[in-house]
Amino acid sequence: MKRQTATRGFRLHIGLYGRRNVGKSSLVNALTRQDVAIVSDTPGTTTDPVSKPMELQPIGPVVLIDTAGLDDTGDLGKLRMDRTRAMLDRCELVLLVTTTNAWGSHEEQLLEEMKERRIPVIVVLNQADKELPSDAMTKMLDELGVKWVATSVTGGTGIDDLRLAIIDTATQSRSKTPPLVRDLVPAGETAILVVPIDKEAPVGRIILPQVNAIRDLLDGDSCCLVVKETQLESALANLRKKPALVVTDSQAFAQVSAMVPEDIPMTGFSVLMARHRGDFESQVAGARAIANLQPGDRVLVAESCSHHPVETDDIGRVKLPRWLNEAVGGSLVFDTVQGHDFATDLSPYKLVVHCGGCTMNRQEIQSRLGHCRRAGVPATNYGLAIAFCLGILPRAMAPFESPSVVS
Repeated sequence: MKRQTATRGFRLHIGLYGRRNVGKSSLVNALTRQDVAIVSDTPGTTTDPVSKPMELQPIGPVVLIDTAGLDDTGDLGKLRMDRTRAMLDRCELVLLVTTTNAWGSHEEQLLEEMKERRIPVIVVLNQADKELPSDAMTKMLDELGVKWVATSVTGGTGIDDLRLAIIDTATQSRSKTPPLVRDLVPAGETAILVVPIDKEAPVGRIILPQVNAIRDLLDGDSCCLVVKETQLESALANLRKKPALVVTDSQAFAQVSAMVPEDIPMTGFSVLMARHRGDFESQVAGARAIANLQPGDRVLVAESCSHHPVETDDIGRVKLPRWLNEAVGGSLVFDTVQGHDFATDLSPYKLVVHCGGCTMNRQEIQSRLGHCRRAGVPATNYGLAIAFCLGILPRAMAPFESPSVVS
């Protein structure tokens, strides 16, 4: 049986940034113990970012991203640097690779940008076999509170120290990520997961948020019962004890809400993803901003996956626009982006509605929410928007009323 690999959305994304020829590609090869990146003394060997999935225990699945040099030149060099900087939206940890004699404005600017983005940074003082880091350099980094490691790929030194620094930094960072659902269902209690099987459901599989919810509940020693919406009433009747939570696909919100008694908490998979992936409170506010929309306003719909749309039932292109138009009482104008594409200019939009983001990592979703926040455009996600349109947002939010749950 083939071992299932983790999706990129659940892999820790580690970006290697720095000038040309400071040894970023060599470090990727050293960390993966494979020749996955081309190494050359010629400046600008790395053009497009190169991603390499690997396992780094005890963290688990990660992606190492080798990038072009931040001091690249010329028109093509500018395009490479633009692509390199765009990858920062996905990086949850940055290895700022430099050498003692190469530290300057490029490194200082990147360090400042990481601080603004709240991305953890490890400075890698590479090529230590040629020149050891100076006391002035290490003192400066210590005073800034920046973790640093001296390495030499040629001499084979410092690589294990770098791995340990990555593990320590990543563990601290990921401990701040809210769980998906297990904190809402006490150990030993039961959650019912309502999983409609429609035209968009992948053949032989269920979609990622549903899979992830099952795993998260098992990790929390909770029980889960997975049913279709047509089986929900009988499942509720057959349970001797009422479930601690019912979670439904947001497309079935209205149907499921009518079936589930008011004394049983209910929410949606996409609502869970809003808390797990991004700024929950701002997305709730974004859903409530639907009340301010007027016919003719422009709305951006962002999908993280690259599925082929289903013409009659596609949630982002058919169902969601229909619900939003009904809520507004007229026709809105919708633009759609897919995958890692996102609008650089948000000024034409009155609202951004994002999917649950199951194929993206938390950093990319938060980067997009930050872009919306700086542009002054409300942003929400599919589940929260649908719940508002159907008039059941308060009920979908009820399981999160405790401050410790919302954080």
